[in-house]
Amino acid sequence: MRLTVLGCRAGMPADGQPSSGYLISASSTNLLLDCGPGVATALSAVAHPRELTAVVISHFHLDHCYDVLPIGRMLLADHIRAAGRGGTGPSAIPLYVPGGGRGVLDRLAALFPVGVLPTMSMAFELAFDVREYRAGDAFAVGECRVTMHGLEHAVPNCGSRVESPSGSIAYTGDTGVTDELRHLARDVDLFLAEATLAEFDHGSRGHLSAADAARAAAAGGARRLVLTHFTSTAPEWLRARRADAERIFAGPIDLAAPGSRHEVRP
Repeated sequence: MRLTVLGCRAGMPADGQPSSGYLISASSTNLLLDCGPGVATALSAVAHPRELTAVVISHFHLDHCYDVLPIGRMLLADHIRAAGRGGTGPSAIPLYVPGGGRGVLDRLAALFPVGVLPTMSMAFELAFDVREYRAGDAFAVGECRVTMHGLEHAVPNCGSRVESPSGSIAYTGDTGVTDELRHLARDVDLFLAEATLAEFDHGSRGHLSAADAARAAAAGGARRLVLTHFTSTAPEWLRARRADAERIFAGPIDLAAPGSRHEVRP
């Protein structure tokens, strides 16, 4: 099992780095967790979108979902080629979104119609099979089982726990401190956790610091921690976040970076 970081920047892309996007590969399964601005380009460097088994969106903030539209249009090219040969396009790729998300996607697509080629406006009808989920839902993606954990954020957000015969990965999306983080991280091989803040936030924004992420990893018994969703690429800032986590979590700690690969073994 492997985690490939496509983007790890909090908010909008900056310093040449895309926003949130993470590719989990296990045998013949390729699962994309989140798809922020810049992720479509980063994905195209390592795989064609048609190789995806499914996409899961943690929440509908722009930096976690915007590039589903360009990825959908990349997939629609296969449908256009198939129609030119008198056939039908490939099966739609499951796209899991929070409850009510189908309406959000339809409004996004309506903002950018392609009048001269209507098929290119049908990403969420032809390219994707849109499926809405609720906290607590579980579903199969290839050889993996994905369980959605409701967390705390400014908008509804679910962390994803992905388990396969070759390992397990849990991902927070964006969240504040909540007891459910411990369950998300329980005995997981790799805990991919946002570390947006330099210190604990008492407000309602719903974000973690590196120390918060480390406490959740330690409480859940995670074997390895990968920090992500950074607001800065300054080396001294990143070193400080790692040091914050190391004071709390005794296991291996990595910092996400675009293009970094993290091998997972049970």
